[in-house]
Amino acid sequence: MTMLRTLAAAAGLALLAGCEVPEENSASPAEVSQAAYQHAGPPALTLYTVINNYSGAGAHSALMVNADQRAIYDPAGTFYHPHLPEVGDVHYGMSPPAVDFYIDYHARESFRVIEQTIPVTPRQAAIAMAEIQRYGAAPKAHCTVSVASILSRVPGFEDTPSTWFPKKLMEAVSDRPGVMVREVRDDSKDDNSGLLQAPALLHQRQKTQSPT
Repeated sequence: MTMLRTLAAAAGLALLAGCEVPEENSASPAEVSQAAYQHAGPPALTLYTVINNYSGAGAHSALMVNADQRAIYDPAGTFYHPHLPEVGDVHYGMSPPAVDFYIDYHARESFRVIEQTIPVTPRQAAIAMAEIQRYGAAPKAHCTVSVASILSRVPGFEDTPSTWFPKKLMEAVSDRPGVMVREVRDDSKDDNSGLLQAPALLHQRQKTQSPT
């Protein structure tokens, strides 16, 4: 995790995890197509919940979809990497190093990340991918309600509660059958400034890779 944190400066990252004012980012179709990453793992939906280590409150929600490609919907988030094109809060090219970088960006002294992965059918994954691409950039503080809305439109997830609270959505997902949970903590300081540049590794990823 320490090495991954050194990627932050070149990406122009903000210092605080959480939902911020969104920007309608618009990478070109060619950039998105070139960055597309096809993960060899089974179709899955992964909910990321960022939790404040001091207050215990939820700070942010995001959704990764593994379908015909793997992408993360990071609504109203501050995450950015120059080699991961973004369109309407959807970040493409989410190879294993890119996912690690995403998690490490949020996990720090003040925040931990809960990763909940749910196996789904190819159809469910395809619908979820279409929904994150359709939804567009979310307004400030709408991260969790946006993710919950998207999940509720996926067959089999219609009972997902509409909520503004990251931990409430996390708890709802924890009751789903087959969910796999991982907690990531990192004692790195909250200040990401003054760190080294992002490597070309994320840009030079393979199109297909075994699950990691």
